[in-house]
Amino acid sequence: MILRPRNAPVTQESISPAQKEFLAAQLLHRRQVSVSRVMLFILFLALWELAAAFSWIDSFIFSSPSRIGRCLWDMALDGSLFVHTGVTLGETVLSFLLVILLGLAAALLLWLFPTLAQILEPCLVMLNSLPKSALAPLLIVWLGSSTRTIVTAAVSVALFGSILTLHTGFCQTDPEKVRLIYSLGGGKKEVLTKVLLPASIPLIISNMKVNIGLCLVGVIIGEFLSSRAGLGYLIIYSSQVFQMNTLVASIIVLCLMSVVLYQGIQWLEKKVSA
Repeated sequence: MILRPRNAPVTQESISPAQKEFLAAQLLHRRQVSVSRVMLFILFLALWELAAAFSWIDSFIFSSPSRIGRCLWDMALDGSLFVHTGVTLGETVLSFLLVILLGLAAALLLWLFPTLAQILEPCLVMLNSLPKSALAPLLIVWLGSSTRTIVTAAVSVALFGSILTLHTGFCQTDPEKVRLIYSLGGGKKEVLTKVLLPASIPLIISNMKVNIGLCLVGVIIGEFLSSRAGLGYLIIYSSQVFQMNTLVASIIVLCLMSVVLYQGIQWLEKKVSA
């Protein structure tokens, strides 16, 4: 048996035939899954287009892929697609960054002061359970009809759950490692920098994956009530004037945006864990 050095790179020569067969099978499986997804999506679009063309469904209400494609093309030509998408994307990214910073700071503060955490926990649970759409009209009265209101509504959707999740994770840090730091003469600062934060990176990344979607939901809620631009405004306006092509096209762009943002967090996770 030939032992390979621990840090030696993996080459084709170092892989056994059984391993090569397993990797080839895994690669084939992933390709089959990808092709199946694409074929299923194409089949869905084809059935949708045929149903609209042969009047199996009302094309005015349900639209069709060809109509949506033309609508997106027209919006791209006049620039409105990029304007509304850019507004929603900017508000989402801003609210997401605020949620990460405020949530992490608040969770660390509660971890540093356990008595404060016991006092505030019922309030955080109540605020997290409260439907945020109920707060939106109140935020408009307090802050006016502006981008600040939309960002605040988005932050309120994700912040309290983020604080509770991060604080719970911080409190579950390996107690043996914490005791080791204290036994070596360290304090809370050393526990925070040497144990808590490094061990909580997967938790923080996982929390970011949830928060990016919640922030997008919060932005759309805010744009429904207080906006003159953005995908949320476009959706509510097109529904009021029965421009169903624009409505469905806006929803599709919104779905694509959510996928791109989520993939961005996954890319960050791979970079951090590499």
